[in-house]
Amino acid sequence: RAYTPEKTAAYENLIKLEYERQCQGEFYGAGTALRMKLIIYQQPAKSDSKRKTAAKLAGEIRPTKKPDCSNVLKSIEDGLNGVAYADDAQIVEIEVQKYYDLHPRVEVEIKEV
Repeated sequence: RAYTPEKTAAYENLIKLEYERQCQGEFYGAGTALRMKLIIYQQPAKSDSKRKTAAKLAGEIRPTKKPDCSNVLKSIEDGLNGVAYADDAQIVEIEVQKYYDLHPRVEVEIKEV
């Protein structure tokens, strides 16, 4: 039996609520092939020098620490199951990128292929 940690379940619920708020119930029915693009923005460490922070924000230094792309992707896929699409098996193309920004967030784009 699979177990979803409480913190993960809360994040998946936040994803559902945000999708419903921003996309007004747009739904891709079963059998629709989809492409998903994620851009993950992490905040630079407060202890970084101004020079290092500037390099991170310019994209010269990319995030190589947690959370890892696959875990964020899995949470987004699971959170949107039954809300944005019938099943995450419909996703046939995926692109995931990580960058630094002063405003941490995940931007998700779903398109029909």
